[in-house]
Amino acid sequence: MHPQKRRNQKRRRRNQEARILVCIVLLAVVLIAGIGIVNAFKPSDKKADNKTSQQQNASSEKKDTSKQTQKETDKSENASKTEQKDSPADEKENDKPFTLADLDNPEGFDIRPTENGIVLQNQQIDLASLDNTGLDWGQGGDKDQWNRPAGCMQYQEKYGKYSSYFIKDEPEKKVIYLTLDEGYEYGCSPRILDTLKEKNVHAVFFVTKSFAEQNPDLVRRMIAEGHEVGNHSVTHPAAGLPSQTIEQQTNEVMGNHNYIKEQFGYDMHLFRYPAGKFSEQSIALLNNLNYKSVFWSFAYLDYDVNNQPNPAESLQKLMDCLHPGAIYLLHAESETNTQILGDFIDQARAQGYEFKVFE
Repeated sequence: MHPQKRRNQKRRRRNQEARILVCIVLLAVVLIAGIGIVNAFKPSDKKADNKTSQQQNASSEKKDTSKQTQKETDKSENASKTEQKDSPADEKENDKPFTLADLDNPEGFDIRPTENGIVLQNQQIDLASLDNTGLDWGQGGDKDQWNRPAGCMQYQEKYGKYSSYFIKDEPEKKVIYLTLDEGYEYGCSPRILDTLKEKNVHAVFFVTKSFAEQNPDLVRRMIAEGHEVGNHSVTHPAAGLPSQTIEQQTNEVMGNHNYIKEQFGYDMHLFRYPAGKFSEQSIALLNNLNYKSVFWSFAYLDYDVNNQPNPAESLQKLMDCLHPGAIYLLHAESETNTQILGDFIDQARAQGYEFKVFE
């Protein structure tokens, strides 16, 4: 072969080998670069995976914590219920401070009295350390935002724990509790009963023993027509019960109680103090005799049969003093009260009040 051709062939072969070598090098560089890129992205994915895993773990831990907290709460509530169930009633009553709401379920005052009266079982109170200083009750003239006598609220707060009532503390209820005192009969009680029957109103009639002895038919009518008969003592002592010994006061209350029970088969459980004169020891005694002492949040000078107030002025006075939870005291020997009672009921109802029997 010609030397020149041989050299040309060698040159082409070297060039071809060089190109192959370059291609191999380039391929290797591409492969290395690709591996580097892949490795560069792997840590980021790992971080994302770690982050997702951490979030899942945190969520799981939160759920576990929530479940544990709920379990602990449930255990605490169950334990509390168990303690309440196991605790004696008297221990709970002793631990709980007295409030007006503790006296009675308010709905208990809305029920018509039973035909044979009501028998209470009051918690007994030690009388020895209680004050027997005589007090004269009167509702006073200062009023609160609901037109309620401020004195009633103060005395209710102070003496309510002895089962005594000066007002019903229920400003949200426009209710009047009508009560009438019967020391003696003056010819008005039958007409008062007629009005109450016509208006479908029930009241409490506080009777003395002498009234019951002299007017048995009226007492029977009161019971038959759904009224409550209350105890106004045996003799209505002018000096008040606190002027007497414990034994004498007990006889004043139970002498009348036993007479009504024997003659009419009726258990009285409401007491009104003669002349509104009482003491802390005396109302505690009434509590121990299984009575409630019922005072009043409205009264006026209506009891003097020889000096009766003007009917129109009296009706206006009754209306001006309307207030929620009112305990109205009217004397049944009053001719004025007999005349205005129907109008008072109608006008009070027109202002949204209702009449309920005090129990």
